[in-house]
Amino acid sequence: MSILVIAEHDNKALNGATLNVVAAAQKIGGDITVLVAGSGAQAVADAAAKVAGVSKVLLADNAVYANQLAENVAALVADIAKGGFKHVLAASTTTGKNILPRVAALLDVSMITDIIAVESANTFKRPIYAGNAIATVQSDEAIIVGTVRGTAFDPIAAEGGSAAVEAVSEAKDAGISKFVAEEIVKSERPELTAARIVVSGGRGVGSGENYHTVLDPLADKLGAAQGASRAAVDAGFVPNDMQVGQTGKIVAPDLYIAVGISGAIQHLAGMKDSKVIVAINKDEEAPINAVADYWLVGDLNTVVPELVSKI
Repeated sequence: MSILVIAEHDNKALNGATLNVVAAAQKIGGDITVLVAGSGAQAVADAAAKVAGVSKVLLADNAVYANQLAENVAALVADIAKGGFKHVLAASTTTGKNILPRVAALLDVSMITDIIAVESANTFKRPIYAGNAIATVQSDEAIIVGTVRGTAFDPIAAEGGSAAVEAVSEAKDAGISKFVAEEIVKSERPELTAARIVVSGGRGVGSGENYHTVLDPLADKLGAAQGASRAAVDAGFVPNDMQVGQTGKIVAPDLYIAVGISGAIQHLAGMKDSKVIVAINKDEEAPINAVADYWLVGDLNTVVPELVSKI
């Protein structure tokens, strides 16, 4: 049984989410091939070749994949998948969720999204109803296409493998989209989905200015990434790449501190798998208290600065 894993990268380094997908692939069992589609991405392919459990790396290095436009990469993946692969997997990230539905359509198969557990080679578990129920899904498709929720699988070791790197000369340019520009927000803080500690703020922080005034010192002291609820993002307190929740980013850090967040189902779906959850909120009936390991009822403008002073 052969499994094709789509590598996530920036043409320079392999994204850690790929290691979680390889871990899921190992639970399925079989030979694991990693596809690196990019431009000037030899370093990424070399890194993928060192990942434990990887049998082979395919490197499609061409200008048409420089920005990994979904239409171009999907056509490539679909063609490669027809060459004897039983599974095609990618991380359940913005990139993975952009590419794989197109791959499934090109292969004329249904797909499984947000895999959180592998029961067998064709049976998987995935969350539904904002994570309030877990569905067991069995697929009889000729090629099983699925996205993997990274927080559900411990990453495989990035070293220890010695896979061969094989070049793919084929270049698929769909010609229906083009890269225009991107704006990258640079931060000294850890990346949100990979951080061990996350400090998040909600509507209760009151404003964007107060979000940073109150939460930045706490995040600095803890070396934490910063997140937010959808309500805080919709109110314009912080940019939407900081949103944690069903329609934002899924996180499962060792410590999640929720400040001024009531705990709507949409938000809980994105963080309830955190190892330890601390809630700071004026409302003692707030839904987030039901999932919190520790909660403190009080004014965040007083409680958080006091907490910072004690750390």
